Amino acid sequence: MLWRSISFLAALLLCSAAPTNITEHAFATSGTFNVLSLSVNGLPDVLDPLGASGAEKNLNTKYMGIALSHYDYGVVNVQKDFNYHTMLYQHDNHPFRTKFSGGVLHGSGLNTLSKYSWIDFSRTRWEWCSNESRSEYNCMLHKGFTFMRVRINEGVYIDMINLHADSGIKPGDEEARCWNIPQVSEYISANSVGNAVIVFGNTNSRYTRSKDNLDLFISQNSLTDAWVQANKGKVPAVGTDAIVCPKEVPSNISCEVVDKVFYRGSPAINLDSLGFFYDTSRFLSPKGKMLTDHHPVRVDFEYTLRNGLRQSDLYGGPHATWFNDLPSVHPLSKLAFIVLCGASRLDSLVLKLESGEIFTHGGSGGDCYLLLLRPKEYITSVKLCWGKKRAHTRIFYARASTNTGRPIRAGTTTNYCAIANAPAGYGVVGAYGKAGDEMDLLGFIYAQQCVVGKLCN
Repeated sequence: MLWRSISFLAALLLCSAAPTNITEHAFATSGTFNVLSLSVNGLPDVLDPLGASGAEKNLNTKYMGIALSHYDYGVVNVQKDFNYHTMLYQHDNHPFRTKFSGGVLHGSGLNTLSKYSWIDFSRTRWEWCSNESRSEYNCMLHKGFTFMRVRINEGVYIDMINLHADSGIKPGDEEARCWNIPQVSEYISANSVGNAVIVFGNTNSRYTRSKDNLDLFISQNSLTDAWVQANKGKVPAVGTDAIVCPKEVPSNISCEVVDKVFYRGSPAINLDSLGFFYDTSRFLSPKGKMLTDHHPVRVDFEYTLRNGLRQSDLYGGPHATWFNDLPSVHPLSKLAFIVLCGASRLDSLVLKLESGEIFTHGGSGGDCYLLLLRPKEYITSVKLCWGKKRAHTRIFYARASTNTGRPIRAGTTTNYCAIANAPAGYGVVGAYGKAGDEMDLLGFIYAQQCVVGKLCN
């Protein structure tokens, strides 16, 4: 149906339109930020009789909140954030924070505090847990992982995952944990195609244990362990003694903790670790004691946008299925035509490259409109509008304009709109977002079409 409409539209295509006045702007091409994984040890006294008292934990949590603000961390993933959560948020000043998932018996203990906004937040419980080690409370604590797509800068999104894997070293614990890591790995494979990713949290895993399977993140998701990288690629041998860190400020990073940071870049974003750190010295009480039972782990990152490719911000809602054309485009890609289909909302989007690749996203409804691009013509801006349909936020309208001023549009406008402008000399060659029978979330991928001041007309 869609391709029949396209053939009909090609015969009727109007070849000119009044030019639009869209202001182009420069994208930031590099930047730095850091992440921190921190177990806040928030179990109540009844579940942690040998630990610090409730009063001590409450005060320790206050000190941790103050430290998070003082050291201006970029994104903080916390685990075991249960009974003293209010104290943590009261003394922290990060502008973006996840909603409390609940205390023991109700929540996962996983939360995030961030300088950066995010979209697509979700919580997932482990499909497999073990109570063989009764003191670990693995199933009672609703352990699992969270996912969010963090916006570091315009068009710079990094998928970030917080996790708390099953603990313990009894056979049942090891088996459950052996399922936890693949569950996260499979989630990344399904939901982070084409994206930069950082996984940081409590894996309860060590390289020296034969049953633990951290290598899945490396082999299946192309992630890098920042601790291994900082130790010049040296991975502790399986079956050897664990390289346990002291219960005080470590003198270096050669010892191994179960709190890990794994990361990767994307075809558009080069992501590099600038350093791995145990930030224990920043989380000490006035008496010099550790505030928590884990060493806080920090990694400093630098991102650089790769030459020739850029991405817009994402607009719309968190529903439907993730898609990303980025792995199939390259800096020399050129767009041959664009098709927008819609009626009351934007139903689908089709992009064809001159090299022959065709990207189709969305459903089969609506009327379709085709714009064939002329030589040296490319799409420089797209106006998108979104709204609610059956409690789901969806894209209602799209209007794309070329560097010669020719437009194409579909759908109906709303009161919530934005314009995605390509950097100077760049044009649309792909899209990314979420779609089902309609378009729910949408952003665009740009490739360089000309060099401003030299080859651009």
